[in-house]
Amino acid sequence: VDDIGRVDQAVGHLANRFVASCGQGRVLVAHAVGEGSQPHETAGNAASKVAAMPAVRKALLKRQRDFARPPGLIADGRDMGTTVFPEAPAKIFLTASVEDRAQRRYNQLKEKGFDANFRALSQEIAERDARDANRAASPLKPAADAYLLDSSGLTIEQVLQKAKNFLAEKAVI
Repeated sequence: VDDIGRVDQAVGHLANRFVASCGQGRVLVAHAVGEGSQPHETAGNAASKVAAMPAVRKALLKRQRDFARPPGLIADGRDMGTTVFPEAPAKIFLTASVEDRAQRRYNQLKEKGFDANFRALSQEIAERDARDANRAASPLKPAADAYLLDSSGLTIEQVLQKAKNFLAEKAVI
């Protein structure tokens, strides 16, 4: 996709919208719920490759920003704090070691009944990190004012508590 006009046109015709209900948000794409139906790292790796294309990033930026409206938004992504929402009142750069992330993903896949290979998952995660960190357009890096939260070795409850403490300090909650 080299032609920004074609990308803009394609993005302009996407029937996606953000719907919040009962404290949960979902992104609907062409009236289908987009919430992790892909059981493998394939979707994330494909997104990483497409995201490296400046034309795609430029075309999607306004649509991403349009999701930010009252009462607020929690955005998850590798350039949310640096590119998409640089003026956000609070930014958390959540990270963990490749081994911890691969183990978590391995456990998720096994719990859902899918085959998984820890070594392959580790390699895919490391490759995606390197690709995203070295891309020209919006590389993976924490915003200068982001709270760096390394979740390696922490439970979900511990991570949530650290995030809540940070948000309370920033007077966001």
